[in-house]
Amino acid sequence: MPKAPPVESWPEVVHTRSLPRGVVARAVAAGKLRPLGLKLYTTNFTDPDATIVARSRWRILGLLVPNAVLSERTNFTLQPTADGTVFAIGPTKYHRDLPGLKLRVAKGPPPLDTDVRFVDEVYIASRPRAFLESLKQAPRPRGGIARSLTKAELEVELEKILDTGGEAALNRLRDDARALVPALDAADAYTRLARTISVLLGSRPGTPAAATAVARLAGAPYDADRVTMFETLFARLRDYAAPDRPETHTVDPAFANVSFFDAYFSNFIEGTEFEVDEARAIVFDGHMPAARPEDAKDILGTYRIVGDLAQMRMGLRDLPTVAAFIDRVRMIHVAMMAQRPDKRPGLFKERPNRAGDTHFVQPAHVLGTLRRAYDLVRALDHPFQRAAAVMFMLSEVHPFDDGNGRVARALMNAELVAGGQARIVIPTVYRFEYLDGLRLVSRQHHPEVLIAVLEYAQRVVVGIDWTDFSLAKQQLTALHAFEAPSPAAKLLQPR
Repeated sequence: MPKAPPVESWPEVVHTRSLPRGVVARAVAAGKLRPLGLKLYTTNFTDPDATIVARSRWRILGLLVPNAVLSERTNFTLQPTADGTVFAIGPTKYHRDLPGLKLRVAKGPPPLDTDVRFVDEVYIASRPRAFLESLKQAPRPRGGIARSLTKAELEVELEKILDTGGEAALNRLRDDARALVPALDAADAYTRLARTISVLLGSRPGTPAAATAVARLAGAPYDADRVTMFETLFARLRDYAAPDRPETHTVDPAFANVSFFDAYFSNFIEGTEFEVDEARAIVFDGHMPAARPEDAKDILGTYRIVGDLAQMRMGLRDLPTVAAFIDRVRMIHVAMMAQRPDKRPGLFKERPNRAGDTHFVQPAHVLGTLRRAYDLVRALDHPFQRAAAVMFMLSEVHPFDDGNGRVARALMNAELVAGGQARIVIPTVYRFEYLDGLRLVSRQHHPEVLIAVLEYAQRVVVGIDWTDFSLAKQQLTALHAFEAPSPAAKLLQPR
C-alpha cells in the first residue's frame, strides 16, 4: 500500500482498510485522529459524533459497504428516515448503528447500468429499480420504519411522475421496469407495479389509496406537496399571537390615501414602476401616460379593488363555501385586469408558470389545490392569520397568467379590513425581505421570516398619518420606503 498522505489532508471520516497498517494507531497516539466506531475514525475533535456522521453519512455507507445502492424508501427522499435509518442494497446483508445513523443494507444485485453513482462508492438506484425493490415482499420490521413504501406512498410517487411527465412518463417507467425484471428477480413486483399504474391511469378498475390519486380520478387533482406546505404555514400561524391593530382608515381621505399606496407599492413589487406623483395623477386625475398606458391600467385596476370599501370588507368568513371563495378570486382578477384582455381576466392559467427556480402549481391542479387550502385558511381565528395564509396560498398556487401577486395581496388586505385590522403595505425598500419570506416558506417550509415581515409591514402602516396625502408621502420618505431595495436598506428590519 502506498505511503499515506499527511493527516491534515485526510477526509473528515476514514476507514482503516484505506490506510497503511500502523498509520491509524500513530495518528490516534498523536492526537490527530479519534475513533467513531466500526473501524471508522475522524479528524474532527470539535463536533459531536452525530453531527459528523450526519455530514458524512453517504461516505460512511460507501466505506462500510462498497457499491451500496440506495433503494426502496431512501431512494425517493435521499434522506434518512426520522429515526436516522438508511435503506440500501449491497453484496451482503449488513445492519449497523452509529450515532444518529442506522444502516440497513439488504442483500441484492450490484449496481446496474441504469443506476447512477452518487457519492464515492454509493449508487442511486434508477427509479424503475427503486419501485420494483420497494414492491418486493419485504419482512415487516419489528420496530422502526418499513423498507418498502406503503401502497399510498408508492401511488404518491407515481402521481408525481404523472404530474410532470404525463401518461407517457408512467408508461415509459413501466416499460423500463419490465426490462429490469430478470436482473432483479422481480416478476411479482412488476405485476403489482403495472397493475397500480393501470389503476392510476384509469385503464383498470381499482381504488387508489393515495388521496391525490383519488382526487385526480374524481376530476379534482391537487398538488400534495403544496398542501403539505400550507399545513406547515397554517399550523405556525394558528399558534402565532397576532397583534391587535384596529383599522382606523375607513373614511376618506385616509381610506383613499392608504388604498393608493397599497396599489402603488403592490404594483412596484411586480415591476410596474412610476414616480409617486405620476401614479397619483393616474389614479386620482385620470391622467393616462401616452408612453405606458398598459402599466397605468395595472395601477388603476389594483386601486379599483383595494380602494373599494365594500370589496375590502368582504373576507373569508363572508364566503361560506369553497365555490364562493373561488368565484371571489376570479372576480378580483377580472376587476383588476378588465382593461387588459390579453391577460385573460378571471381565467385560470392553461400553461405552467414559474418565477426563477420556483415552479408553481400545475394548471390541472389549481382548482383542487385551492379547494384543499380553503378550509385550512378559513379555520384560522385571527384576521392577520387568515390574511397571511390566503396571501401565501394564492402566491404559491399562482392561478392566473399574470397579476397573481396583486390579487394575493388584495385578498390579504381585504381579510384584514373585513376583520377590523390595519392592512399590510409592502414598501419598495422592503421588497427583498417580502420575497425572501415567501421563498423560505416555499423552498424550506420555514414560515417565521414571512410572518415577521408581514407583522412589521403592518406596524409601519399603523404609524403613518394617512389623512393627508402629502404628509403620508413625507413620512414614508423618511422611512426610505420609496428607495430601491438593497442589503443596505435603511428601513428597520423585522424583530
